[in-house]
This record gives sequence, structure tokens and C-alpha cells, in this order.
Amino acid sequence: MAPGAAPAALLALLVLLGTLLPGPGGAEISIHPSKAIIPRGGSLRVNCSISCDRKTTFGLETVLNKEEVDRGLNWKVFQLSDVQEEINPLCYSNCHGEQIVASMNLTIYWFPERVELAPLPLWQPVGEELNLSCQVSGGAPRHHLSMVLLQREEELDRQPVGKEEPAEVTFLVQPRREDHGTSFSCRWELDLRSQGLELFQHTSAPRKLQTYVMPSIDPHLEAPLIVEVGSRWQVNCTLDGLFPASDAEVYLVLGDQKLESNIMYNGDSVLAEAWTEENEEGTHSLRCSVSLGDTVRRTRGSVTIYSFPLPTLTLSPPEVSEWTTVTVECVTRDGAVVRLNGVSFEPPGPRAQLKLNVSADDHGSNLSCSAALTIAGQEVHKTQTRELHVLYGPRLDQRDCLGNWTWQEGSEQTLKCAARGNPIPKLNCSRKGDGASLPIGDLRPVTREVAGTYLCWATSARGRVTREVVLNVLYGQNILDIVIPVVTVTLILGSLGTAGYIYNYQRKIQKYELQKARKAQEAALKLNAQSTPP
Repeated sequence: MAPGAAPAALLALLVLLGTLLPGPGGAEISIHPSKAIIPRGGSLRVNCSISCDRKTTFGLETVLNKEEVDRGLNWKVFQLSDVQEEINPLCYSNCHGEQIVASMNLTIYWFPERVELAPLPLWQPVGEELNLSCQVSGGAPRHHLSMVLLQREEELDRQPVGKEEPAEVTFLVQPRREDHGTSFSCRWELDLRSQGLELFQHTSAPRKLQTYVMPSIDPHLEAPLIVEVGSRWQVNCTLDGLFPASDAEVYLVLGDQKLESNIMYNGDSVLAEAWTEENEEGTHSLRCSVSLGDTVRRTRGSVTIYSFPLPTLTLSPPEVSEWTTVTVECVTRDGAVVRLNGVSFEPPGPRAQLKLNVSADDHGSNLSCSAALTIAGQEVHKTQTRELHVLYGPRLDQRDCLGNWTWQEGSEQTLKCAARGNPIPKLNCSRKGDGASLPIGDLRPVTREVAGTYLCWATSARGRVTREVVLNVLYGQNILDIVIPVVTVTLILGSLGTAGYIYNYQRKIQKYELQKARKAQEAALKLNAQSTPP
């Protein structure tokens, strides 16, 4: 058999025969090293030596690239180069015409070409089991190759790598809330320490895991049930129990229009706030959706946009003379009910009319019309008011201008005198004798020169009235001239009052005595009538 020409099957058979059958005549053959481990593509020197009592042929049989580099009488050295396969070379010899062999246990090691953590889900619900897959291509010997799952730098689990190519190793984890944002990676380890080498390892690129919690409840939507056309109104949407709430997306949609929202986060809660205005009457759908991860929670509602203008309140005529009649009418939209000055009308409806006979005291008073409309189960009210204008002549009486003032000289006083009327009358007051004007307003201080009797008259297009007023100023001797008559009048009035009281009291006593005597007489007559025989 020529060196290097034996097929692999024959080599295996020769190894078996060489192991089981001793050489003839005690011949021996050895191979050194009998066990070796080299990297793929590496080289190795192999020494074949024999002991045979006669000259014989011997050599190294292998399909690997070999080159004889040295020899002796009973030994040869071969250089194996670019070793790519794990094939055991053997030394052979034909001693006494029979072949003997010795084989080497050759191990080829090489590192995996690729290790990768399979893509993670974009979002992973907290508490749900997750399979993490580590994929590795190449690497040998596989019985020394294992895969390690890392979270950050912490080892979570390890498993041996199978023989399939490429190999996939799966790990089962149950992410927690605190695992959000942490990175996972795969690390292959080729442990050749038992072969006299070292532990080789390499870690894949990390992948970040995003965990989330979405509550089972729907968002809470806050919005008015009814809104008047042209009004700005607020919509709020909240959801509690989210994690991480800051990654949640909230959408508010009115009809088919997405609303611009201000989104605020607080702990595990999210709030979306929007202000909007709608000018189209009718019932519009309102939706709020909160999405986190691959989960969406939705809430639906509705809002009714309505138009309800103020009622029309008319006074006919708009100005009316006192002691005449004014017609008050209130009109609103169909479907609404009006009240005039708080008074309901039968049957209730969108129109009401009232006739009033007015006086001067009604001038400036407010007349009101209230309209009520039921929209989506809610009652809406609108009120219109009008001021009543009554035309009447000048008024200048005690409440407008006192008829008598008495003040101490040097004191500070305010003199009030004004006329009423519509149109507003013009007031003039002059002192009898010299025509001096009445000092209306603040008197700081009061002087004796303003004392006197004044004649006031109020004039407007609707007439004229007059009033006499007296202004007394107390100073020095004139105090007695004023006080003594006043005291005298007071005493006289008091005496008359006392006499009247005594007189009335005596009359009441006499009346009581007469009633008492009459009752006694009637009782006596009744007694006599009972005692007289028939």
C-alpha cells in the first residue's frame, strides 16, 4: 500500500487491527505524540518509530498535508500542515510481511464564527414568559462548547451547544418590571483547560429589553355632555397603573379630527388635556386611546354641540308715560320654554306676552325673560333683560330734600337736595330775601351766613314742582331762641299725650266695670227663672 493512498475506511480498519493484533516476532511501532490538540489550520510534527529485527518499510498514513522532515534508522518525523479536519493519522510498518499500526488521537479546535442573540420583541409584558434564542455558527469541539445567557454582566443560565449547524440554544426567562431597559447578550465558551489550553469566550452584541405594564381598565374620559356652538371646551383623558407611563401614547379624537393634546406624566399615570372648539351642531363621537407596547386601551363618549341664542325681549313702546300700559314680549327658538319675570305661562312655549300698567316707581326696573331648552337630557337656560323707562314729571318731596335742617355753627355737614324725574329735572334753590343759592353739598364748616328760608323748584319738560326748605344754624344767643320753642312744643305734646293716655285708661276701666255688672245681672235673672214654679 503506497503512503497517503489508503482511504479513510481502510485507515480505521488498520487502527483497529493495530490495536488488537501485536506485531509479528515482538515487533512494535509507536507514534508521538499519541494525543494532540491543535487549532484548525495549524501544524503538527509527528514521530513514527519502530522496533523490528529486520529492515522494513514504515511511514505515516493520513489524508492530511504531510511532509517528512527528518529520519533515522528506525524513526521518521513528519510535518502536518494546514490541518482542517479532525482525522487521526497513524504510523504503519510491514515487519515480517505483516502490517502493524499505531494511531494518534488528534483533536482540532476552532472558535465559532458568529454568535448572536435573536431579536427581542419591541415590548415585553411584565410577568409573561419569554424565549431568548442564542444562535452560534461553527466552533469545535462541540462537547467543550457551551452557551451562556447574560443580563448585563450577570450570568443567568448556561447550556451545552448541540451538534447542529448553525446551533440554536434557547433560554426561558420571565421579565420583571425592574428588567425594563436592561441588556441581554449571549456568550460562547470553549473550555479547553482539560486539554492543557485555556477557556476561550466571546460575547454577542447586547440587545435591550423593554418591559411594560398595561392595566386591564379603560381610560377615564372627561368632557362636557353638551357644548354651545363657538365655545371652547376642555377634554381630559387619564389612565393609571401604566409602566413606564412616559412611553405611553395618548390620542384624543373628536369625530374624525385628532385633537392637539398636552400630555403630562405623573408616576404610573398619564393625563392628556386638549382644548377645542366645534361649530357644527349635532352629536359628535369622542374617543380616547392609550397605547403602550403592543396593547391599546380605548374609551368612547359623545358630545352634543347646540345653538341656543338669547331670547328676544321687546318693550312696546320702549318708553312709556306713567299710568299707561307697556307690552312686554319674549320670544325664543322652537322647542324652548320661556318665563317672563319669573312667571310661567300656560301652555308653556317659546313665546310669552305680558301687559303692565306702570308708575314712576317702575322707572329703572329690570324686566327679565328666561328661556329653557332640554338638550341631551340637560336643561340649558338663557336670560335676557331690559330696563324699563317710565316718563314722569319732577318729584321733590321729603325723601328728596328735607324741609328743615338745624346744625351747630362750626360743625361739618353735608346738605343733600335733589329732584327726581324722567327726563331728569333741573333744580334751583334761592333764599328768600337776597336770592342766595342753597349750599348743596359739603359744608365744612357750617357758618351762620347760610341760615335762612329757601325756595326750591324742579323743572322738566313734563312739569314743575316747588318746595320750601329751612336751614337753621345754632350759635350763641339764638340757640335759646330756637331750643326754647322746641322744648315748649315738646312739653305740650308730651302733656297732651299723657292726658290722652290717662283718659283712655279710665274709659277702659269704666267699660270693664259695666261689662262685669251686666254679666252679674244676667246671671241673677237666669237663677230666678229656674227657681220659679211653672
